[in-house]
Amino acid sequence: MSPTTLPAGPEHGHVTFLGAGPGDPGLLTLRAVEALANADVLVAEHEVLDVVRTHARQGVSVVPTDAGPSSDPNPGTPQPAIVDGTSTTAGIPALRDAAHLVMEAARGGRRVVRAVSGDPGLDNYAAEEMLACAKAGVSFEVVPGVAAAVGVPAYAGVPLRDAEGADVRFVDARTASDRCWTEVGASDGTVVVSTTLDSVAAAAGELVSAGRKPDTPMTVTVGGTTTRQRTWSATLGTIAQTLKQAKVLPSPDGGRPVIAVVGDRSAPAQRDQLAWFESKPLFGWKVLVPRTKEQAASLSDQLRSYGAVPHEVPTIAVEPPRTPQQMERAVKGLVTGRYEWIAFTSVNAVRAVREKFEEYGLDARAFAGIKVAAVGEQTAKALIAFGVKPDLVPSGEQSAAGLLEDWPPYDPVFDPIDRVFLPRADIATETLVAGLIELGWEVDDVTAYRTVRASPPPAETREAIKGGGFDAVLFTSSSTVRNLVGIAGKPHNVTVIACIGPATAKTAEEHGLRVDVMAPEPSVHKLAEALADFGTKRRLAALEAGDPVTRPSERRPGARRRRAAT
Repeated sequence: MSPTTLPAGPEHGHVTFLGAGPGDPGLLTLRAVEALANADVLVAEHEVLDVVRTHARQGVSVVPTDAGPSSDPNPGTPQPAIVDGTSTTAGIPALRDAAHLVMEAARGGRRVVRAVSGDPGLDNYAAEEMLACAKAGVSFEVVPGVAAAVGVPAYAGVPLRDAEGADVRFVDARTASDRCWTEVGASDGTVVVSTTLDSVAAAAGELVSAGRKPDTPMTVTVGGTTTRQRTWSATLGTIAQTLKQAKVLPSPDGGRPVIAVVGDRSAPAQRDQLAWFESKPLFGWKVLVPRTKEQAASLSDQLRSYGAVPHEVPTIAVEPPRTPQQMERAVKGLVTGRYEWIAFTSVNAVRAVREKFEEYGLDARAFAGIKVAAVGEQTAKALIAFGVKPDLVPSGEQSAAGLLEDWPPYDPVFDPIDRVFLPRADIATETLVAGLIELGWEVDDVTAYRTVRASPPPAETREAIKGGGFDAVLFTSSSTVRNLVGIAGKPHNVTVIACIGPATAKTAEEHGLRVDVMAPEPSVHKLAEALADFGTKRRLAALEAGDPVTRPSERRPGARRRRAAT
């Protein structure tokens, strides 16, 4: 059994020193996630809070060890922060250093997670905090993390060693002595330098002064392992000019940490073949996902796998029907054997029935003996999560029309009951009802939920939509087009417009939008794939033309492009 699952003593808690990695939340270890889930108190720098707190349990106390970039004018004084409505920082005062913060948090038998960037073994102060725990008799453990000096080069496409096992040296330029520079300068192996953006040129100069040739290849990566990652390839002698031409120096954020790799392994020709992360089809694209938050989750995860930064903006709010009696009678009829079939046309319909079941103390067993249909894969997944395996899912188009293509006609010999329960939205079309009646079925068309226009997003988001701050927007229905334009305005002409099908595309064009991408079939995941294919083709076209790879939002300001002819 791991230490964090053991009951803590009444006087002293337990501290887990945890490596949060270089920035990508996906690099957290399984052990780190387990420790975070058991933590009573989370002590961390602001730079790693977003990485770790999503895995912490509800009600955890979160204590930053610094004031962050936009807080109080006294950045040296740690200020407790409440992350959620049930968090508490009672009894954890703002102390002068992280070691005191950890000690104070561990009092009273609480489990404390002390999260640091990268790996605790390479953190400048973690060892001192561990010694403080040991002296105070507080038990602790260490959960290693991916060190930035190793993880960032891997994401930049720069392997540090080859089959010949070349020497690799690690240098922190912020604390390196003259002797350290002399030793790495005399070596002909790979050197990994941890420094800051405004000190890269000085670090390169130190290496040249120590004996490295000015034409030695060098890569510099900022924002490593995140969608803000950017890498420049140069040499020790040209890196200052390269950064200047890229307009990254001088800059207000020149103090940002960077990882530089010096040596043949960072040669541009090799990196072009191995830069897997920055060459993702939608790398760094800010993509607007205008759906309800619950529906957007899986789509956002898929977009992240392509390197995009999804921004979810609810355009539709789902509310109960104004008169619930019809839904209540239908659910009771479901239990008493009134229906042969129940057809679900959306995830929201599944959720509405499930909530009504829970209200009556029912579960998936109530579907016994009833045939269940789902309009598509996402609806089917929602049913399976409920414990119900659909009997019918369209083999072709995932829509009401596709469902009707596979729906059997009513046969009085084989079908003892001729009635279908159809729970759906108040604004649903009549396609499915008319088709089922034509096949000989009686249909109870019941309003299970209402869809209403959501509240407008924050002003910052509205300005980004209208001003070209988004690289793409995914429209999954005609209503998302109408509602987004209604609550936030029309997307800028540089924004790539992707639509799930012809009907949605027609609505977009009616609102003056140019449709760039259309899904090959009406599926949100096929829509995301289509956008990724568009991004790949756009990237390859830029490379073939010898142009820099840019995002749509980085295009030069110019005249509005005409909407493509239909």
